[in-house]
Amino acid sequence: MSQQSNCAIAVIGIDIGKNSFHVVGQDQHGAIVLRQKWSRGQVEVRLANLPPCLIGMEACVGAHHLSRKLQLLGHNARLMPAKYVRPYSKGQKNDFRDAEAIAEAVQRPTMKFVATKTADQLDLQALHRVRERLVSQRTGIINQIRAFLLERDIAVRQGLRFLRAELPGILAMRTDVLSPRMSRLIEALAGDWRHLDARIEGLTGEIEALARQDLHCERLMTVPGIGPIISSAMVAAVGTGDVFSKGRDFGAWLGLVPKQISTGDRTILGSISRRGNRYLRALFVQAAWVVLVKLGPKQWERYGLKSWIEAAKKRLHHNVLAIALAHKLARIAWAVLNKGRAFACDKNNTMESHPA
Repeated sequence: MSQQSNCAIAVIGIDIGKNSFHVVGQDQHGAIVLRQKWSRGQVEVRLANLPPCLIGMEACVGAHHLSRKLQLLGHNARLMPAKYVRPYSKGQKNDFRDAEAIAEAVQRPTMKFVATKTADQLDLQALHRVRERLVSQRTGIINQIRAFLLERDIAVRQGLRFLRAELPGILAMRTDVLSPRMSRLIEALAGDWRHLDARIEGLTGEIEALARQDLHCERLMTVPGIGPIISSAMVAAVGTGDVFSKGRDFGAWLGLVPKQISTGDRTILGSISRRGNRYLRALFVQAAWVVLVKLGPKQWERYGLKSWIEAAKKRLHHNVLAIALAHKLARIAWAVLNKGRAFACDKNNTMESHPA
C-alpha cells in the first residue's frame, strides 16, 4: 500500500472475522483504492499509519473493542446493525463485497448507528447474559422434574417455590410410584437446581451491587417497576441513550410498537414487532406487570399513572395494556437516562424528571 494511496483513503469498511479481516477503502469520490485481507494482529498496526478517516463496521462480537481502539488512533469509527448494511451489498456474497457494502452504508446520512460500548458496559452485559442462560437452564431442570413426576401421576402446584417446598416430601413419601432409580435421578436434578440457584443468586447480588454504585442506574430505579436488574441491563445496552433522538425511538428499538404493513391508503397495524433487544423487552414487560398487579391505585396516582391506566383499562385487553404500559415505562426510562434526572411527579400528578 503506497503513501499516495494512504492519503487518498477517506472511508474504510471492515468485515470482521474470527482471524481474518477484509478491508475495503474508498477515496472521497467513492472509488475503491484499497482492497486487502488482514490478520487480526495487523488491523491496529496498519490503521495506525493511516490519516484519520471514517471507518465502518458491523456491530458484532469484538466490534466494540476494536471501535474503541480505532477511536484512540484518531479515526471516526462507527458501528451499524448488520441488517441495515445488507441492502448495500451488490452481487453474490463474499467478504470483500461485505466490506464494500459496509463502506457504502457508513456514509449514508440517514444511517442509524450503534453506540460503542465501554469496557464496563460489556462487563455488565456479560453478567446479564450469563445470568439469563443460568435462569433458562434452571427452568429446563424444573420442567424436567415436573414431567418425570407427572409421568408417575404426581402433580405439583404451578410455581417454583411450591415445587421446591414439596419435592423433599414427595421423594420421601411416594416410594409407591417412584422407583429407587427415578428417585436418585430426581435428587440429582434437584442438586443441579440448587447449584444453579446459588450461581444465579451470586450473579444477581453482583449486578445489584454494581447498580447501586452507578448514578444512571440509581436514577432509572426511580421509575415504577424498574429495579437493579432492568436498570443495569438498560445501561449496559444503550449507555445514556444518545443514539435515540426520542423515547419513542427507544420503544420501537425494543420491539414494543405494532408491526406495520402499510401501502397506499391502507395502514395495517399488527402485533408488536419484537425487534431489537429481546432480553430488555421482556424485562420491561415484566416491569409493566409489576406495576399493574403489585401496585395499587394510590401508587399509580403517586407516579402520575392512575388516569392513564384507568382509561386504558376500559379499551384494552389486559395483555395489550401490559405491552402499552411497558412501552410507556421504556419512554420514561429513556427520558430519565438521557436527561440525567430522576423520575418524579409534581403536585398536579404531571410526570416529569427532577435532578438526582
